Amino acid sequence: MNFDLTEEQRAIVETTRAFVENELYPHEAEVERTGVLRRELIDEIKEKAIRAGLYAANMPEEVGGAGLDTLTWLLYEKELGRANYALHWTCVARPSNILLAGTPEQREKYLHPCMRGDTWDCLAMTEPGAGSDLRGMKATARQDGDDWVLNGTKHFISHADIAGFAIVFMATGEEDTPRGKRKKITAFFVDKGTPGFTVRDGYRNVSHRGYTNAVLEFDDCRLPSSQVLGEVHKGFEVANSWLGATRLQVAATCLGRAERALGHAIDYAAQRQQFGQQIGKFQGVSFKLADMALELKAANLLTFEAGWKYDAGTVTDQDMAMAKLKATEMLAFVADEAIQIHGGMGLMDELPLERIWRDARVERIWEGTSEIQRHIISRALLREVGG
Repeated sequence: MNFDLTEEQRAIVETTRAFVENELYPHEAEVERTGVLRRELIDEIKEKAIRAGLYAANMPEEVGGAGLDTLTWLLYEKELGRANYALHWTCVARPSNILLAGTPEQREKYLHPCMRGDTWDCLAMTEPGAGSDLRGMKATARQDGDDWVLNGTKHFISHADIAGFAIVFMATGEEDTPRGKRKKITAFFVDKGTPGFTVRDGYRNVSHRGYTNAVLEFDDCRLPSSQVLGEVHKGFEVANSWLGATRLQVAATCLGRAERALGHAIDYAAQRQQFGQQIGKFQGVSFKLADMALELKAANLLTFEAGWKYDAGTVTDQDMAMAKLKATEMLAFVADEAIQIHGGMGLMDELPLERIWRDARVERIWEGTSEIQRHIISRALLREVGG
């Protein structure tokens, strides 16, 4: 494996980092203080991102994206990850690549407006009683002639308040398996404003201020069959085919945040004087820095190796689980140690450390908890020996 970046990759890293530092960092304090990302600010930064070629850069060139390979996309995500999540997600949006699974008509109606920045999509899987166990979802869709009728509740649905439509996963029947009955799942496009579809405010979150969540309610919400995404009863296949790399995206943004925290810790340790010398000369601090750098390096290697294997077509669920697990737990460790090195100042909002520390907590939960990642890894190991 060649670890050198290409000229194009270096240019993307430099361009993205400059954009993050110049266009996103200045607004972090406002978003963190108010918990609100103003629509005027979204539109202002979005237009700058479009001009810079950074908007929707995750998508293929044939639909107007940058056509980045996975490894380069992760480098881009790492740089975006340095900033407040609401700012970098909403203003430099990445439409969900599950939109690519749509028919030509669905692409025209849903994908292209997202690519232009006219609207946003949101994904609705999680329910109050179905988080890690998505097969346990209770929200249903039943067929009624040529229509489908949706009923149930979804929650923790990110940025549904600004999205123009939702991609909703519903139970549409059951099938027999060796382990008993298992629910069949189907994905649907649901436009905001459809009768029977209500978006309610979600919960106040300690992590990622300004990045909202919502509760979606479906009460005899009727949709034509043309709103089915993919095949009927094949919703999980659609999700698994198009959403696998999202765990790598989470890992990459964690790398950027950890790198920022480590940078602050190194600078502070080199400048802060106690007992007549820089605190970085004390083993109690210097060893922390060494451990932080070591963990960050390991997470980098796991994440970018998985990205390289993704492009080569050899990536496994185990590879992606390892990257997500290591990077998210590494971020929690690095953020905590960075605050410890700064002492009381690390908890003040004059620095981004307390935000990074708070934000780190959710990364071990969404897109598959740390426990789910360990399950995926251990299952793969046992299967190799027939376990």
